[in-house]
Amino acid sequence: MRQYILETSVYPREPEPLKELRGVTASHPRAKMGTAPDAGQLMAMLLQLVNAKKTIEIGVFTGYSLLLTALSIPDDGKIIAIDLNRDTYEIGLPIIRKAGVEHKIDFIESEALPILDKLLEDGENEGSFDFGFVDADKVNYLNYHERLMKLLRVEGLVVYDNTLWGGNTGDARGIGSRIQETRLAVDN
Repeated sequence: MRQYILETSVYPREPEPLKELRGVTASHPRAKMGTAPDAGQLMAMLLQLVNAKKTIEIGVFTGYSLLLTALSIPDDGKIIAIDLNRDTYEIGLPIIRKAGVEHKIDFIESEALPILDKLLEDGENEGSFDFGFVDADKVNYLNYHERLMKLLRVEGLVVYDNTLWGGNTGDARGIGSRIQETRLAVDN
């Protein structure tokens, strides 16, 4: 059923640069870390609903959600993109460049908490972001949330990846021990 929905509804609506990036990412050993195209289409709708222009992304991987955001916001929009691994970001960078949206992205190779704290030191950043996407370091979701709530404008929106993980929303029992710690952090 899921494959049918993807093939008849999701893939036909997926912009070509995103299809290309999804294809390039598919050969990566951690390809499952990439944003799913159906989740991406929901995210694109949410970006439009809040008229996002200034966004922040924590966890970039090869850049599917980053490219999606860059395609969704206005030409003068800006994205602060934070990730520990520039190498994976550079996998998608040629496609981002080809799509003509690289100028919207400020990629920062770093842990996210110091960058969020630095942003908060400048009072002009408080309440200035329209949208955030968090898909990294699940055990720090609560720390990210506290800071992002200060950075987001009223009626801004933050999307957290993996909050519905394998059907588990509030009960981490029955999932592998490796995932359980992360699942509990997301629940908090």
